[in-house]
Amino acid sequence: MFVSQKAYLVFSRMMSILGTTSAMASDAVQSAVFGWPSQPPINKIDTHHHIVPDFYAKAVAAAGGDPSGWPTPVWSPQASELMMNHLGIKTAMLSVTAPGACILNGTASHDLARRLNEFTAVIRDAQPSTFGFFANLPNILETAATLHELAFAMDTLNADGVILFTRYGEENAYLGHPSIEPIWAELNQRKAVVFIHPTHPVDTNKVNPRLPQPLIDYPHETTRAAMDMITSGIRRKYPNCTVILSHAGGSLPYLISRVIEPLKRTGDLAAQAILGTSYSQAVDDFRSFHYDLALSTAPQVLRMVLEMVPHDHILYGSDFPYAPAPAYPQFLQNLEEFNMSPEVRDMINFGNARGLFPRLADNGSEIRSF
Repeated sequence: MFVSQKAYLVFSRMMSILGTTSAMASDAVQSAVFGWPSQPPINKIDTHHHIVPDFYAKAVAAAGGDPSGWPTPVWSPQASELMMNHLGIKTAMLSVTAPGACILNGTASHDLARRLNEFTAVIRDAQPSTFGFFANLPNILETAATLHELAFAMDTLNADGVILFTRYGEENAYLGHPSIEPIWAELNQRKAVVFIHPTHPVDTNKVNPRLPQPLIDYPHETTRAAMDMITSGIRRKYPNCTVILSHAGGSLPYLISRVIEPLKRTGDLAAQAILGTSYSQAVDDFRSFHYDLALSTAPQVLRMVLEMVPHDHILYGSDFPYAPAPAYPQFLQNLEEFNMSPEVRDMINFGNARGLFPRLADNGSEIRSF
C-alpha cells in the first residue's frame, strides 16, 4: 500500500528526536575516531547513495543475509544528511543496493520492489532538493513484472532513473543477455538514466574469511557486465540510455586494453566475428558510459579515469552507508587534494549530474543544521 507523504512526515516527527540523536551520536563517535578534512563546499550531487529501510533490512536477514557476505548497515535519513554535510553533498540520488528486491522471489520480490519505490518517493517528495531516487526493480528476467514496476516508478512516482544490478537469476545472465533486451528497449525508449551496481557472482564462496565479495569481486562484476554489454552489442543498440558504472567502472579502465589493444591489428570483420566488436566500437562504447567515483578517488585511480574517460562523463559518488567508516573521510581527502582545474572539479562534483537530472539545475551550496 502506498505510504502517503503526510503519514511519512508524521512518523518522521515522532521518530526525529530518537533517530537524530542516535545518528548524531554515531556520527560524533566516528568523527572523533577517524577525523575529517576541512569542510568542503556543499554542492555535490551524489549519484551513489544507498538507503536501508528497516523492512528491507529485515527481509535480507530473513533470507539468510546478503549473499555477498557484506553486513547490512543501519541507516536513517538523518544519518544520510549528516554524512552529506561532511562530504559536501547537496543532493543524493537514493538507491537500494544489491541484493535489492531480488533477495525475495516471485510475487514477494515484486511487492518488495513496489514498497521500496513508494518509500523512497516519499523521502524525495518531502525534500526534493536534497534527495532524488533510482527506481528499484524485481528480477528483470521476469519481463512483465519488471516492465509493470518500471512504468509505475517512472510515470506515477517520477523516479529520476533506475538501478540495475550486474547479474540476475541463478546463472550468468549479465546485462547483455538476450532475456534482458526487452528491458533495455523500454529504458532506451524512455531515455532513462540507468545506474548499474554490482551484485554477487554465481559463486558466493569467499576467497578467505577476510574478503567478503564487495571488496574485490564487485569491481570485477561491474567489468563483466560492462564487457558483456559491449561484446553483445547491447550498449550500441540502445544508445539513448545514460548508463552509470559504479566505482569508476570497477576494473574496466585497467583491463579493457587487455581485450581491445590486439584489435588494432585485426580487421573489423574478423574482430566482429571473434569478439562481437571492433577496436573503434569498443572504445566508443567504453567512452559512452558514465563513471561514478564511489570509493575510487585514490590518486592513481583518478589519474587513470581522467586520462581515459571523457570529463563530462565522471560523477561524484559516496557509497554511503555501505563503506567502512574511515573510507568516507579518506576518499574525500583524496578528492579534495587532487590537483585538477576548478572547471573539471565542478563538472565532477555537480555539473555533469545536472545535465542528467535537469530538475537539479539550481544546486547552490548550503550548510545543514541539526
